[in-house]
Amino acid sequence: MDKKSKVLFLSTGTSSRSQMAEGFLRTLAGDEFEVASAGIEPSRLDPFTVEVMREMGIDISKQHPKNVAESVKEQFGYVITVCDMARERAPIFPFTLNLIHWSIEDPAAAKGVAEERRDAFRRARDMIRDNVQNFISEFTGKNLERSRAASG
Repeated sequence: MDKKSKVLFLSTGTSSRSQMAEGFLRTLAGDEFEVASAGIEPSRLDPFTVEVMREMGIDISKQHPKNVAESVKEQFGYVITVCDMARERAPIFPFTLNLIHWSIEDPAAAKGVAEERRDAFRRARDMIRDNVQNFISEFTGKNLERSRAASG
């Protein structure tokens, strides 16, 4: 039986981007991965994050921001930083070979009225969705290549 690859999405505060990425990977990849998210300085889950993910049919309201310190000693197949600050401040993951970086603006930093802020969350959500879909495609392709190499 194949062991699932573990993926950690890492952000600065965990109020939005890493939570969205976790929700998308769980939904789009089914049980292909073991997924977690964490933050350098965890904060509460932003209500706009939950709202814009619900628009996509994904309920992340039960996800809880976690501190990256809880994850450092775990072995992940992939650690994906979703913002520049997280990449700069990320701890070393000694058991992780695949470090990936996505530079996504923090929608929680958006200014303006509620609809303008909501739109910032939607833009971040859509970028994250695209990145997660590309990650799944790349991972699936790599797995197919390994299968072919093993059987050939």
